[in-house]
Amino acid sequence: MTIPDAAPDATPPAVPGASDAAGRSVPVTQRAVDRIKARIADGTLAPGDRLPTERDLAADLGVSRSSMREAIRALTTLGVLEARHGAGVYVTALRPADLLETFSVLAEVSQGETLIEVLQVRRMLEPAATALAAARADDAQLRRLRGILDRMDAGGDGGDAADAEAGTASADLTFHQAIVEITGNATLAAINDGLSSRTFNARVWRGHRAAGITARLREDHERIFRALQARDPDAARAAATMHVLEVERWLRADLAADVGGSEA
Repeated sequence: MTIPDAAPDATPPAVPGASDAAGRSVPVTQRAVDRIKARIADGTLAPGDRLPTERDLAADLGVSRSSMREAIRALTTLGVLEARHGAGVYVTALRPADLLETFSVLAEVSQGETLIEVLQVRRMLEPAATALAAARADDAQLRRLRGILDRMDAGGDGGDAADAEAGTASADLTFHQAIVEITGNATLAAINDGLSSRTFNARVWRGHRAAGITARLREDHERIFRALQARDPDAARAAATMHVLEVERWLRADLAADVGGSEA
């Protein structure tokens, strides 16, 4: 069924299939998004394929051109489609890192209880990833991890205290990312990146330094590395679990102190 193009702000009339399984009305733009995704999922559109023109695709899917334009914009933001100037719109390579790029804002903007939930998810994923890395790590990868730990201990390459602290926090993040990369699972690596935050890492190290307990974090990382070096998945899993749990406990205490201070 073909619907004539509507004015940019007009809502096209309802068409069959405009409700979800629960009978709820589905916005026209979302319906267009879903149908394009379905064509990618069933192989009608493959990575690298060029989409039909906006006019033809809108007519084919039974929506207005304005709705189709919004659908393409939404899928471009999600990393599913790519608009090439003067060449049209294409399906991307659909790499996990591209599709999960917008997910990376989660840890950066989360606060309070939501940030604790992020750490809880990390506590589910990181130990499993670290255990898998212990079984797969080769000598070159272990040497790289050792070098990152050395930078963490040295505080990066910074000259003053602030630079040193930033270098330590950056090396910490790189250490965990490198471990997940060893698993060879690109989707897991992309999710891990989304759950990680340079800002939060810096906050953790700053808070531990103020409390005089940075040694705990350093010991955690050394324990994880020793388990990886020993190719011991069980020890690696336990060490990673205790590390994330330590950070989670610190965050809960830090948030409680903030609440107590604001109520004083």
